[in-house]
Amino acid sequence: MKTKISYKKTELKELGRTEDRITFLYIEHARLSRKDGAVEVKDEEGIVYIPAAIISVLLLGPGVEVTHRAMELMGDSGMAVVWVGEQGVRQYAHGRALNRSSRLLEAQAKLVSNVRLRISVARKMYQMRFPEEDVSHLTMQVLRGKEGARVRRCYKEWSAKTGVPWERREYKVDDFESGTPINKALTSAHQALYGLSYSVIVALGASPGLGFIHTGHDLAFVYDFADLYKASVSIPTAFETVAKYGDNDIAGQTRRAMRDKFRKTKLIRKMVSDLKYLLLGDLGAGTTADVMNLWDDKLGLQKFGVQYYEKKQSEGK
Repeated sequence: MKTKISYKKTELKELGRTEDRITFLYIEHARLSRKDGAVEVKDEEGIVYIPAAIISVLLLGPGVEVTHRAMELMGDSGMAVVWVGEQGVRQYAHGRALNRSSRLLEAQAKLVSNVRLRISVARKMYQMRFPEEDVSHLTMQVLRGKEGARVRRCYKEWSAKTGVPWERREYKVDDFESGTPINKALTSAHQALYGLSYSVIVALGASPGLGFIHTGHDLAFVYDFADLYKASVSIPTAFETVAKYGDNDIAGQTRRAMRDKFRKTKLIRKMVSDLKYLLLGDLGAGTTADVMNLWDDKLGLQKFGVQYYEKKQSEGK
């Protein structure tokens, strides 16, 4: 006879804030279960316990088995869970948003649904990449051209700094090992950056699919957001890693280097601040309140949790 184990649902106040969490953790060839408020990770070397409330994103590689209870804990904790394929080229799922407010999501939906507002957010994103220039009057076509030239310059500069040969960016989704060392490192570095971007977006309650520059994909906004940090984070890390390790365990070495870069630069805090700025502007503070209201087109927001009843005509006299 099986004994049913009951766990207390995690309260929002018990969870670490998004900007204070560890960025990501990669696991492969292990079994994940639950031990109280921690994820129990068991492999041939032993058992470790991971406090669910302090992890932003868990990357689950090949050979991972997960129990239902472990997934329940991850979802309640607002942890993004990303199943990754060969060398982390795919990502599939996430838990419930850590932020219980829909304020960011509503703002995002409004901004992306209006052409004028959408362009203004896209220009904000490009302005963050060209801080010395005024891009407020430039068309999307011109901005794409400027960004393409900037990224090409970035590749060439880091190639010159590190001595790592560079020709062009190319990779095959289903054949990671066919790439050059630098292309494999870039793929792994960008994937780690996508994972962190994804976790911040969903933890704050925004939509990963409502992009402003990229569109038509369920991760469109993830690609928008991650592009803000490639030139300063993933591209330099990839070139430095290849310069140091060559083609020796390049995917693993790059992931570890990205983890260290995230921690050193406190990137997750910047991401939280930048996301609020992009979607809320100067009104970005105070987005974590756990508040629910009822919408009314005439009376405005009404209290949730109140027993409403139909007022009879005689009561109004």
